[in-house]
Amino acid sequence: MTLATNLSRSQDQMPSPDDPLQLPTRQALSVLGVPLELTTREAATRLVTHWAQDGASKYVCFAAVHMVMEAHKCPAFTEVLRRADMVTPDGTPLSWALRLLGAKSAQCVDGPRTTPLILAAAEEAGIPVGFYGGAPNTLRLLLGRVRSNFPRLQIAYFHAPPFRLLTSEEDSVEVDRINDSGCRLLFVGLGCPKQERWMDAHKPRVQCTMLGVGAVFDFLAGKKKMPPAWVQSFGVTFLLRLAQEPRRLGYRNLVLPPMFLLMFARQLISALAARLAGWGKRVLEGRKWLKSARG
Repeated sequence: MTLATNLSRSQDQMPSPDDPLQLPTRQALSVLGVPLELTTREAATRLVTHWAQDGASKYVCFAAVHMVMEAHKCPAFTEVLRRADMVTPDGTPLSWALRLLGAKSAQCVDGPRTTPLILAAAEEAGIPVGFYGGAPNTLRLLLGRVRSNFPRLQIAYFHAPPFRLLTSEEDSVEVDRINDSGCRLLFVGLGCPKQERWMDAHKPRVQCTMLGVGAVFDFLAGKKKMPPAWVQSFGVTFLLRLAQEPRRLGYRNLVLPPMFLLMFARQLISALAARLAGWGKRVLEGRKWLKSARG
C-alpha cells in the first residue's frame, strides 16, 4: 500500500530557477480517506497567493478532526474534500497522525494561523480579497480589525448571507457580485461541512481562490481568542474550545476525538502490516537470489 500521493500540478505551477515563489513538489497522505497535504503554513501561503494572482477558481480546506470524521461517515463529503485543490491538517492531532504514517516533518497548517499570513501576502502583492459568511455583527467587527491590521489590503467584497439556503436567483446574484468585485481570494466562513460543500458547488462559477476558514471569522473579529501556543502544541485546543462553547461543541469535542483515535489506530495497524509484508517479501526474494547465485 502506497501511503504518499503525488499531487498533479500544471506546467505554470512548476517552480523555475528564477521563480521567487519556489513552489515545492506537493505530496499528500490519506488519513481515514481524506488526503492531507504535507506542507507548511508559509508554503501554503505562497501557493494560494500564486493561484490568486492567476485568477484561478480553486478551493482550500483546513481539515480538523471534526471534518475528517464528517467525511468518514459521509462518502459524498469525502468526495468534496478529494476534489479540493488543497486540504491541510488543521490541528496537532492530524499532524501527529501524518508523522505516524511516515511523514516525519508533517506540520499543522491551521486556518487561524495561516489566514493572517495569507492576508499579509495579499496586502503585499495587491491581491483583492473578500469575506463571505458569519453574522452581520461578526463581519462588521472582522472588517474593522482586518483594515486596522492590514491597512493597504484591498477588501473588494464582503457579505453575511442569511442562515438559510439561498434561492437559485439569490445565489446567482451573489456569484455575480463576487466576480464583478474583482476579488481574487475569498475567505468563506460558513462552518463545516457547509462551507466545503458551498465551495465545491461554486468552484466552476466563482472566479477566485476560496478558503474555508470557519471559526477564523470569530478570531479575526476578536470575538474569540486564540489558544496559547502550549495548548496547541499538546493537541488539546479542542478542550479549551469546549470550555468556551460546551453546548455547541460537546459532541464534536468529546465524542469524535476518541472515535478518531480508534479508527486511525486501525488504519495505522493496517499500514504497518502492509509494510511488514513488503519487507518480508523482499527478504524472501533476497534469499532466493542468494540461493540461485550460490547454485
